[in-house]
Amino acid sequence: MMNYAPKRSDEPIWWGLFGAGGTWFAILTPVTVLLMGILLPLHGLGFIDLSYDKLVNFVSSPVGAVFTVLTLALPMWHAMHRVHHGLHDLQVHIGAVGKYACYAVAAVVTLLAVIWVTMLA
Repeated sequence: MMNYAPKRSDEPIWWGLFGAGGTWFAILTPVTVLLMGILLPLHGLGFIDLSYDKLVNFVSSPVGAVFTVLTLALPMWHAMHRVHHGLHDLQVHIGAVGKYACYAVAAVVTLLAVIWVTMLA
C-alpha cells in the first residue's frame, strides 16, 4: 500500500547547506588562502598593495562582512553535515540528538562569525 501522506523531512535544508559549503570551500577558499595567507604576509609580492588596514576596511564593508561570514559559516555547515553522516556510516547511531548537536555547532560558528563581523564594523 502506498503512503499518500509521507512525513516531511528537514534533510533538504541540511543538504542545501552542505552543498553550498562544499562549493564555497572548493572554489573560494583557495583564493582566500592565497590572498590572506600568502600575498598579504608577502606584501602582495610587489604586484598588489595589501595591508592589514585595507583588509579591515574590506571586512567592515557590507560586501566584505557577508563574504567573511559566508567564508566561516558555509564550510562549517558542510563539515558538520559530513560529520553527522560519517558517524552514521561508522555505525554510531546517535539519533536526532547527535544530528542537532552537529548542526548546533555549525549554527554557533555562524552566530560567532556574525557577532565578530558586526563588532569589527
